[in-house]
Amino acid sequence: MPAVKYRELREDASGESSDQIRARVIAARARQLRRYQGEKIYCNAQLSPRQIRKCCNISADSERLLESAMTRLGLSARAHDRILKVARTIADLDAAESISTTHISEAIQYRSLDRNYWA
Repeated sequence: MPAVKYRELREDASGESSDQIRARVIAARARQLRRYQGEKIYCNAQLSPRQIRKCCNISADSERLLESAMTRLGLSARAHDRILKVARTIADLDAAESISTTHISEAIQYRSLDRNYWA
């Protein structure tokens, strides 16, 4: 990860509390358990390519964004699937039924960070 600037460390940031984050994670996990009931999986990370197509439907705008990112960043089919799984998880944390362009964008950013700092 990139170094945190001193000024950012000293600012009085009022983000979510640990209890709030914990509640969102528990709710997202419960949402995934319901969605995958009878599928022999329990979370988004375990989605097969066939299940990704079924559970990670995205809008035309999101499709264009993902295609652009894949072309621009030279991403593989595996990266495509991972971005969709992460976007599905982000949507679950937002308590959203469908994956939005915002979720896809955030997942792409995480993938870019992954390539830049851990490759």
